[in-house]
Amino acid sequence: MVMVVQRRSGRSSGSFDGSHGGYGQRPRQERPRRSGGAGSRNGRQSGGRRPISKRQRAIYRRRRIVVGIALLLVLALISFCVYSLWQGFSAVARTVNHANVYALDRTSVPEPKATSGVGQCDESNVHLELSAKATTIPVGGSAQFTATIVHDGTGSCLVDDSTSSLVMTVTSGNDVVYRSDVCEADPHELLMAQGDKRADERTWNANRTGAKCVADAQLSKVDRGSYAVTIALKDHPKVVSDPVTISVQ
Repeated sequence: MVMVVQRRSGRSSGSFDGSHGGYGQRPRQERPRRSGGAGSRNGRQSGGRRPISKRQRAIYRRRRIVVGIALLLVLALISFCVYSLWQGFSAVARTVNHANVYALDRTSVPEPKATSGVGQCDESNVHLELSAKATTIPVGGSAQFTATIVHDGTGSCLVDDSTSSLVMTVTSGNDVVYRSDVCEADPHELLMAQGDKRADERTWNANRTGAKCVADAQLSKVDRGSYAVTIALKDHPKVVSDPVTISVQ
């Protein structure tokens, strides 16, 4: 029996393809490789570093700005401290130099300088008044006085009412018991015009002064007796108050 074999124009699905090692299998197609290798598939640059995003760059910029500001603040603080120390040292040096230049010898009180055009008060334009709160005190007690300067002249004048110039004197007969100018006092000048009055409180602790200035508590007390108290301008002895008698009992 004769079989007719008809050839087809193409290969049958069961034909053997020697080049692929099987029957009816199609050849595998290789996928094209991406340029850049595995590094590009992972999103990395060719150098192996990840690209910095815009957000990270902004964060880095802000950090640099903060660090820069902090450094500027530290430098400013250091500069301020150095400047303050320098100013302090300069002030101390100026103070010491000023004290050396203007140091005064306090062993003697400088004479007051009269204001230009105004003279010192004298008997022609002022008079003095003295009054006592009590005329009798015990031994070791104190007598309180009010000393008043009255301007009854026509022109203005200067008067020093310190205890060194407006002197209170206590006498017993011809014996000078107490003088307020034994201890020097700083000048205290007043400008007085017609009708002006100046009243000051004075105290005598019933004690006796000596030739030198000592503390009031170290002075000896006077004995019982009668004592006359006056005030007078030291540079103008004619300007003197009427005496006030104090009895020490």
